[in-house]
This record gives sequence, structure tokens and C-alpha cells, in this order.
Amino acid sequence: MNDRPTLTEAESRLRSLSPERLRVANDFLAYLQEREESEATAELLSIPGFQEAFQRAIEQADAGEVVRLERRET
Repeated sequence: MNDRPTLTEAESRLRSLSPERLRVANDFLAYLQEREESEATAELLSIPGFQEAFQRAIEQADAGEVVRLERRET
């Protein structure tokens, strides 16, 4: 999905706002970002066994039980 035109339009709109309204727009964007992150977290937490598997992964990483993955050039 190419979001470049939307980003360009949004940037143009933001640049035209007064400082006060720019702060309001920024607060709204922060709210939207927080909501999106919360929804993504809720989706992950709804996966059966995810929390346990994630906790095990953290413990393994803390213990140095990790394998380095290198990307191969194709």
C-alpha cells in the first residue's frame, strides 16, 4: 500500500495550522497511535499460549540462549 500521497497531504495540512491547532492535531495523532498499539497488544494477548511463549522467549534471551540469524544474500 502506497501511503506517500496521504503522508504528503497530511504534512501539508499540518504545516498550514496555527501553533495551537498543531498541538491539538499532534495530541490526536498520539491518541490514534496509542489506540493502534493497544489494539495490536490485545490481539497478541488473545492468541492462546502467547503470553507463556513470550515469557519463555524473554527468559531464554536473558539467559543468553539465543541463536544468531543471518540473512543470506540471494
